[in-house]
Amino acid sequence: MLPRPRLRPDGLRQLFRQHAVPRRNLVAAPREGSGPLMERRADRELPPISTSSFRWLRSLPIFAAIMLGSTLAIFNYQKQSSSVVNSTMYALRTNPEARAILGDEVYFASRMPWISGEINQLHGRIDISFWVKGTRQKGLMRFKSERKTRMGFFETLEWSLEPEGGEKIHLLQTEGKDPFQSETADKISVVK
Repeated sequence: MLPRPRLRPDGLRQLFRQHAVPRRNLVAAPREGSGPLMERRADRELPPISTSSFRWLRSLPIFAAIMLGSTLAIFNYQKQSSSVVNSTMYALRTNPEARAILGDEVYFASRMPWISGEINQLHGRIDISFWVKGTRQKGLMRFKSERKTRMGFFETLEWSLEPEGGEKIHLLQTEGKDPFQSETADKISVVK
């Protein structure tokens, strides 16, 4: 039998050195004021992590203000596009006394009107006011209506127009009847 060659410790070290991955030193991340970064190496050191955990608290009030403003704008837009506001604007445009005060082309006083008050048709409460303008002047229109019973009709309590620097005019009293009251079949008499 032939003698087997003996493995020497030096031979083992040499064997592992051939297959070892060459090590590169880590390159430090650029410091502030060190000049432009001309090349990026994959094995460079990561930048230090800031340890201030309350940094996000500075932006929290800004976030809350933006969310609050957005919520108010959405609810105001919902009021502005409701049938109650559209009906009151139509009745105001067709009311002769309101047109005598405001003039023609009655519309909201601003591009983005603020409808203050409550429109709660489910619980039977409507109490809104907003600024309107015509070709002559501006005025604050107020509309208040209430439903006494669950299945009852809305009853208009106030519909008024207060011109800038003028006296409040109650538009319900001038016409003699409620322009928002709809005629129902039991109120209309049939002529035979």
